[in-house]
Amino acid sequence: MVQLERAGQPVFGVVRWRGSVGDKGDWVGVELEDEVPGGGTGQLQGRTLFTCPKGKGIFVPVTHIRPDPRFSESSVSAQEFGSLDCPSLPGVFPPHPPVPDVTKVAGRNRGIQGHQNSCYLDATLFSMFTFTSVFDSLLYRPRSQNDISQYEEVQRVLRDEIVNPLRRRLYVRADKVMSLRALLDSLSNVSGLMDQEKDPEEFLNSLLNQVLKANAYLELSSGQSSHTFQLFVEKDPDLIVPTLQELFDQSFLSSRVKLTRAPPVLILQMPRFGRQFKMYERVIPTQILDITDVISGIPRQCVICGRLANFECPQCYGEHEQGLQSTAFCSQCLRINHQHALRKQHVYTKLESPAGLKVDCKLPRICMELVAVICIETSHYVSFVRCGDSVRSPWAFFDSMADRKGEQNGYNIPELSAAPEVESILSEEGAARLREDPNLPLSSQAKRLISDAYICLYQSVDVRMYK
Repeated sequence: MVQLERAGQPVFGVVRWRGSVGDKGDWVGVELEDEVPGGGTGQLQGRTLFTCPKGKGIFVPVTHIRPDPRFSESSVSAQEFGSLDCPSLPGVFPPHPPVPDVTKVAGRNRGIQGHQNSCYLDATLFSMFTFTSVFDSLLYRPRSQNDISQYEEVQRVLRDEIVNPLRRRLYVRADKVMSLRALLDSLSNVSGLMDQEKDPEEFLNSLLNQVLKANAYLELSSGQSSHTFQLFVEKDPDLIVPTLQELFDQSFLSSRVKLTRAPPVLILQMPRFGRQFKMYERVIPTQILDITDVISGIPRQCVICGRLANFECPQCYGEHEQGLQSTAFCSQCLRINHQHALRKQHVYTKLESPAGLKVDCKLPRICMELVAVICIETSHYVSFVRCGDSVRSPWAFFDSMADRKGEQNGYNIPELSAAPEVESILSEEGAARLREDPNLPLSSQAKRLISDAYICLYQSVDVRMYK
């Protein structure tokens, strides 16, 4: 972020380009926060050097800019962000220790302090790093020749200024996050990360894909790769309160794609369009997500006899069991099952299985654990996070802007609170009660979890960095 003068008045913006302009020396292209007379879209002498909204792009000599004083260290005061200290913590810090009783660590000024529409980023970072290590490769992967020159600085700010203090002290002041936002805003094509309302997937695209260039978590049989997976389903009128497992299975069934390998993490975007329209009014997050049947080459059991399956018939979905398990058959059961007149026209495919497996061997299931749910209500993001490395660990609710001290020159107060209602609704008994009675009265926390879920984060227990 930089400051310069236009018509004698200070204006602020982000450097989007730097280079030589003819024989005029070192110049910069700046995207301003506001439109100015004569501002452009990032073009200079007919060349597009960066892109920005019309009227906000200008080019000036590098000597005409200086660091934005609004975010300098000297400008951080109790009036802006409160009096709590938040020093940098270089080094390697494992996730926060498991919390048997969330009330022991809950309270105000816990988590990441929100500032200038940052809730989308606060909720996402808190979910990714506080109690799980599944994303820690982002913090420690050495820079390669394909990385941007600012790679190590982005990594340092993320690790030393945000993640380590969060894990050690459970508090990160907003100016620390502003440093990361400024870097991402200037280094990716996702504009407005400094002050505008954004969605978690925009932040993840900027951080994972464009800036840190993290390896894709998902490799699809279609040849595509991705860090996130959007669930697309057709609404089933008979399914009033679906589980995430059901939506996951239906999405892969309809898309006819598979994963080429078991992923270390799943970032699942719920079946909704934008922030408002939801496919289902209530969805129950699944604590243990079974992904066995969406991975290519993984041996599967016949849904009828339980022996090694040789074929898959998508049109048999749901006829013998729930979910994608109902689509796998051994040769004998496939032949018998498809003698029925209603199934004779089904189209099935042969499954790939490792050589040497016995037909009656016991086959393991591949599952992933739910570690966080990011929710949205009226453009405000919050998160529910599992506070430990076990499915029996308690859950907490995090809001980076739970309260505010002062008005225009005040600051937000983040808060962490226990979420026992969530533990109840995620249990098999709680989910069964809700499915039996879709209008079951719920507490505010439980209602927020199942009605406002936006992204669910799952981890593989085999990729945890710290045991």
